[in-house]
Amino acid sequence: MLPSLNPQTCPVVHGSPINSNGPRVALHAPEFAADPHDSYREMRRQYGSLVPVTLAPDVPATLVIGYGTAVRILNDPEHFPADPRIWQKSIPSDCPILPLLEWRPTASRSAGADFTRYRHAITTSLEAVDLYALHGTVEKTSVPLINAFCRDGTAELISQYVFPLVFAAVNASLGCPPAIGQQLAAATAAIVEGVDAENGNKILYEALLELVALKRAVPRDDITTRLLQHPAGLDEMELVNHVAQVYGCGIEFLLNLIVNTLLLILTDDRFGDSVMGGNLSSREALDEVLFNDPPLANLLITYPRHPILVDGVWLPAHQPVVISITACNNDPGIRTEDQTGNRSHLAWGLGPHACPAQPMAYMIAQDAIDQLLDALPEMRLDLFSGAPAWRPGPFHRALTALPVTFPPSTPLHANGSGERN
Repeated sequence: MLPSLNPQTCPVVHGSPINSNGPRVALHAPEFAADPHDSYREMRRQYGSLVPVTLAPDVPATLVIGYGTAVRILNDPEHFPADPRIWQKSIPSDCPILPLLEWRPTASRSAGADFTRYRHAITTSLEAVDLYALHGTVEKTSVPLINAFCRDGTAELISQYVFPLVFAAVNASLGCPPAIGQQLAAATAAIVEGVDAENGNKILYEALLELVALKRAVPRDDITTRLLQHPAGLDEMELVNHVAQVYGCGIEFLLNLIVNTLLLILTDDRFGDSVMGGNLSSREALDEVLFNDPPLANLLITYPRHPILVDGVWLPAHQPVVISITACNNDPGIRTEDQTGNRSHLAWGLGPHACPAQPMAYMIAQDAIDQLLDALPEMRLDLFSGAPAWRPGPFHRALTALPVTFPPSTPLHANGSGERN
């Protein structure tokens, strides 16, 4: 529990996000996306553990970049609930990040009894996923995707492999048919990118209502059906929002996790030669990415109930306090030279809001990477078009493309065994 002291007797390192006249770090700027690690180092030098930032133009927040401070906040939902409803009253309806941050009836945006009810529904629904069947889905999906480009000697892995594979795995877990899934994918991309986000939100809910109606009529052994049948008795809007959360987080998180890990393997000799040669596993490469470049870099957000003093800074009530997962993981106070096998990162969250989908995510990501590397072990990053570029945005760590080259290969057998035809 964090202390709350008299503001007139305590120092203020920097003002609140509302009243501060000083400079703010624009997390939405392309310059930040190009080199966030350098930005975090400068933030730490200038501000310490708490940094005044903007999440979008005229949307101020406080960014937490100290690991110990983040742990204290994430374990104190009484003072730092995740409910944004009071905050969002002051945010214009056309704000590009509002659809991503606004309140929804889910555990990740709720507190108290609502949080407990929602958390039990989503956790039990995810824990019942058949990982063996999901493993089969990934294998069955990966082979035709690889076969579609293996003769070419080149590929763009995001569009030709990672996205369609993750798309298929998440749809299978939710029991979502491809036609509805296509609508959901387009809508989710619009929301995450902040491009026509309001219309994306509308398309998302229409498609999800169609999926929920389908599962009412034809229930199956999938996440959507389990949420629908859960004793929590979720109503239509609650169901739609829970499925939307699984879909949006699942695709965006998994896509970037797999792509960022493939980039690491292709560019870092510690992992490239070792993973492909069998000395290190893709799981260890995944954990390296979850430490250094997690796919959701800054998206654990709380809104203090009252003004509260943290590390010499007064945080205002009902204004975003954003945990920088990346910066906290790279806090010099907790880093060691060799992070191999270290899984104490914050990429899965912490405390009552920790992600319940970790086994699913690890399995899908590791299987996707292993299938690709087994099929094309001599794959290399294609630098002909320049160095990899990162998508701008305050929340994600995501590449725009991942082009590769490799010796042209014959297609794999359809059974996913890795053998050639």
